[in-house]
Amino acid sequence: MGPSMAESTPTSKTDPGRFFEDFRVGETLVHAVPRTVTEGDQALYIALTGDRSPLHCSAEYARSLGYERETIHDLLVFHMVFGKTVDDVSLNAVANLGYAGLRFLAPVYPGDTLRSVSEVLGKKENSSGKTGIVWVRTKGTNQRGETVLEYVRWVMVHKKDPETPTGASDAPEVPGAVEASELVVPATLTFDRYETWPTGGAAFFEDYAVGERIDHVDGMTIEESEHAMATRLYQNTAKVHFDAHAMKDSRFGKRLMYGGHVISLAKALSFNGLQNALGILAFNGGTHAGPTFAGDTLYAWSDVLDVQPLPGREDCGAIRLRLVATTNRNPLNEDTPLKVEKDGKTRFHPSVVLELDHWILMPRRASVSAV
Repeated sequence: MGPSMAESTPTSKTDPGRFFEDFRVGETLVHAVPRTVTEGDQALYIALTGDRSPLHCSAEYARSLGYERETIHDLLVFHMVFGKTVDDVSLNAVANLGYAGLRFLAPVYPGDTLRSVSEVLGKKENSSGKTGIVWVRTKGTNQRGETVLEYVRWVMVHKKDPETPTGASDAPEVPGAVEASELVVPATLTFDRYETWPTGGAAFFEDYAVGERIDHVDGMTIEESEHAMATRLYQNTAKVHFDAHAMKDSRFGKRLMYGGHVISLAKALSFNGLQNALGILAFNGGTHAGPTFAGDTLYAWSDVLDVQPLPGREDCGAIRLRLVATTNRNPLNEDTPLKVEKDGKTRFHPSVVLELDHWILMPRRASVSAV
């Protein structure tokens, strides 16, 4: 006679996700479910964000710049790589808190397969004893083993046993701003056949000045189905974005929108004013300053923080921007400072939900006028 059902069946075949106590500093997390990114993924991303960059939707425009064809949007690559990590890092997260040292290192094309691996850099228990912060460094690679993206992020995670202190206090040093010399420009990028009409934009590298603010004019209201579908597209399984039944007992009483999707929406809005940008080179740092929910309307502005030449490139340069997203408050006609004083402390304005310090690639006017 064979073993009984009780003897042969494991106690659980499902994965409840990691809690704060389950992370070990220095361990490597090899994330499951590699993803081949397709033209359909790109089309759905455009449908859910409204992104208009021709580099990601026009094969002919991309070829005119020396690429094989249209490239997968930088942020879609980020979301795909990020989404792989959720089961092992943030399935039991309270919130994703920030990013640093993120660099896009190689273009991704439809048909490429992405996978993710993370290293646990540090962990620190919060004073409440109920949660802790975990820092990881994640690398995304393609089917050839080439690193296409790397970044550090930190996330607040529930503890399994809130009553038992862990004593964990290993907060790592977070990378600072990415230097212009560390930015990677695709070697194949050329302006020999560049045309100015596909973007509809008139501003180039020389036209942006440090201290300038660009109000991106448009707003976008996000629906419940849209943010849920977007997060499914990224295969991000975090409970806070999907389980309305569980989230009704949370402090917000409803599901949160995935913060990365807020970045995508804000970036899509920023096309108006940055039409000639040729992609994101790096994140210097990012903060999800507040929660975003279905029904909120997003607005965005960008502050020009720096403009830098790129080593070995006379035809393009890097612009450092602070992209700020607000909810339900249009900064174009409602004065909205980034931060305010409250209770003797400097805090983000209540309407600000995102601050993203990042570098973008921009062609020089001289390079395109000579074409």
